[in-house]
Amino acid sequence: MKKIYYLFAFVVVAFTACQKQPSVKPTYTKAMTFTLAQSDYQLLPSSAYPHNAFTFDSLGDANKYIPMILNSKDPQLGDGSTATITFTLTAIAPPKAPKLADSLSDSVSYTLTKSDYLLLPGNKFTDFSAAQILSWVPIKYPNPATNQLALLTFTYYENGVTSTATQSFLNLNNAWKKLYTLTPAQYTAIGKGGTFNDFSSSDDAQLSSYFNTLLKADAAVASTAKLRDVQYVSYKYFNSKNYQRVMPLIYDGANWTTKALASSTATLGFVKSGGTWIKNPTVYYTLTKDDATLIGNSTIGTDAQRTNLAKYGDFQTSWTAADIQSAMILVLTKHFPTPTLNIPYNITYLAFVNSADVPTTLTFKYNGTTWVKN
Repeated sequence: MKKIYYLFAFVVVAFTACQKQPSVKPTYTKAMTFTLAQSDYQLLPSSAYPHNAFTFDSLGDANKYIPMILNSKDPQLGDGSTATITFTLTAIAPPKAPKLADSLSDSVSYTLTKSDYLLLPGNKFTDFSAAQILSWVPIKYPNPATNQLALLTFTYYENGVTSTATQSFLNLNNAWKKLYTLTPAQYTAIGKGGTFNDFSSSDDAQLSSYFNTLLKADAAVASTAKLRDVQYVSYKYFNSKNYQRVMPLIYDGANWTTKALASSTATLGFVKSGGTWIKNPTVYYTLTKDDATLIGNSTIGTDAQRTNLAKYGDFQTSWTAADIQSAMILVLTKHFPTPTLNIPYNITYLAFVNSADVPTTLTFKYNGTTWVKN
């Protein structure tokens, strides 16, 4: 009986050994750069519009769908693989200005009182941070009209400092959105300052040009502007009475415009992490004139170096590597007060080399307590 059992076991093992085993491709990493072909778009589910359109309506949609394409093209790629993908963006119509429920300045303007600040649950102070004022608006206006505008003046708190701020909020598509509100200094910068700080019918043809200039000069906007971003500019307009109007502008990659955008190509980077493709989290920042002034007013480097930097906007060869790194960290600390841990921040500055400005990039990561050069 034992011999029969061993014979049976031998036959089973032999039979199993003869079966064709599935081929499992080894995982490997790869750096890819390519332009999506029509066949790539068709790797998406047929219910996804790019499957047949062979284009994306926005960068957000590209970030959503391209990882799905990459997973289908080569699922064996391992973590650390990268992909630089060029794709087509759909032509889009110019942004439409919202038809405001009411734009009369006297109707939409409001200055917060002490009791208003206490409407926000848990708040015991008579000032608001940027996040707090946005949370407060739906409490103050629980049943807003479509496209209702609120021009609010309040005490603004940031980094331990308070100031008086006037900001605009619009109930757009059933959600309150903070707008880009022109300041008295900006009216002055384009020759419209003074007692009234407003525009009139004589400015109509120039409004979009004015706003483009102001948005491009604002470091906070310029440093984060992405192709097809939309900014809603809130501004004062006089026509027998004072009104608060809103003009949307779209970023075409170089300027803020009210014109339609033609179909174009764009490129995004992706990295495989945790078994899935994600948008490359690297942050890119280029120093501005304001940053040069910031460094010029610091104690980094020598007096002569700082004066030269503030005047010309570039770093001469006399700057040490350590001082340049300290200057970059100063700028990063200002513009990224709550940085994401352990992702690359590429910061580009101008180095004056051989009588010419050379764009130079340094990479830093934030480890939770300090910025560290890669």
